[in-house]
Amino acid sequence: MLAPDPAYLNSGDTAWQLTTGTFVGLQSIPGLAILYGGVVKKKWAINSGLMCLYAFSIVLLVWVLLGYKMGFGNPLQLGPGILSGLVGVPGPALNSTAEQSRAVIPLLAAGMPAMRFPMSALIFFQFVFAAITPIILAGGVLGRMSFKAWMIFVPVWSLVVYSVNCFSIWGGGWLAQLGAVDYSGGYVIHVAAGVAGFVAAAVVGPRLAKDREHFTPNNLLMALAGAGILWLGWNGFNGGDPFFANADAATAVLNTDLATAAALIAWLFLDTFAFKKPSLVGAINGMITGLVAITPAAGYVNGYGAFIIGIVAAVIPWITFNRVMIFRKVDDTLGVIHTHAIAGAIGGLMTGLLADPNIVVYPGTGKTTPVAVTGLFYGNPHQFLVQLEALVVVTAYTAVATYAILKLISLVVPLRADEAMLLKGDLAFHGEEAYSIQEPPYFTPPPVTAMIGGAEPTQVNLNKE
Repeated sequence: MLAPDPAYLNSGDTAWQLTTGTFVGLQSIPGLAILYGGVVKKKWAINSGLMCLYAFSIVLLVWVLLGYKMGFGNPLQLGPGILSGLVGVPGPALNSTAEQSRAVIPLLAAGMPAMRFPMSALIFFQFVFAAITPIILAGGVLGRMSFKAWMIFVPVWSLVVYSVNCFSIWGGGWLAQLGAVDYSGGYVIHVAAGVAGFVAAAVVGPRLAKDREHFTPNNLLMALAGAGILWLGWNGFNGGDPFFANADAATAVLNTDLATAAALIAWLFLDTFAFKKPSLVGAINGMITGLVAITPAAGYVNGYGAFIIGIVAAVIPWITFNRVMIFRKVDDTLGVIHTHAIAGAIGGLMTGLLADPNIVVYPGTGKTTPVAVTGLFYGNPHQFLVQLEALVVVTAYTAVATYAILKLISLVVPLRADEAMLLKGDLAFHGEEAYSIQEPPYFTPPPVTAMIGGAEPTQVNLNKE
């Protein structure tokens, strides 16, 4: 006879958590994999997609073995007060009893209603956030990073940078204790990924000069498909973060799409009036800035706030992307410093301005005082100050740690592939290419008899050029 479900388990919340987690996973695989594969040169399509696929897989392993408890477990203390609030105690999250028990984040347990789904659902949901972060980071180094170096870099960075940032804000660490908020990853994911991608691009070095000058997308329709998956998958990104299938989840989803649409239209308008032509690549960039900027604010702002964030999130990155030449000194392949770091910073800071106290994270639960965040424009200047402090800390720590990790890896393997491999791209890296219009080498067409110039029948070899 089957054992009954535990009393705490709510099937709706459990289903919502698993569904939204799957939506977030689809943003990476296949979303960003085919977006990157379509927007790069043909010779880098396989390499770009495989970097995403590898990162998604390896992060799952390190997450369940060490990373989850570093991000959401009990705080590590080397002595009285030492390192408390900086990171959780590393360890595996693979025990069947713990996985099937009620989900809980130790340092936040007293400040929110009890979760109504098993720990395994929380581990999975948080994994897909951990996985997408280095995949976003990859956008800064496409087209030249050694795959061996990437294989080492991703798991190390995920533990040393992502899990630490995660604990500091989401796991109840010291930034959270100061009052900083990040609804769904504007700082933890996007600022960190954008900053790290920019630093990695500088350390690894630029693409070949010919690639940097001429990097035409090989399949924009495929890139559009990836962008569409990314946009709708973002409903899981922000909709799942209240941990309940509640009113705030619905608010977060609506705000997400509103800000994204506003940002996409704003970027298109800027492209059209500045360059005389609306661009699909520009529209995708605008879409991403809107998605990123609303992420830290989605469940804290009203619809007006979401609309304003979307517009600002397009205008400022458009200017830095197209008009601020200093950024071009670093070969950030897909401009992640603009679309992720700057857009994430805008969203986090504007949360400190626009957070509406009438938008609460856990309305009507009856279990605790509703969690509300109040921004400067609603009478709480302190929120903006702590948002600024958190941005500075995440940016500085991520930049320094990423630089150190890359320098250490360079002692073991080269960070940048050699020139001969960079010339050939996918064929040299993986022995594969995205599209082949030639016959396989084992196929030899038979000779064809033809009349040439009225002469006697002649054998024509179709393989001969």
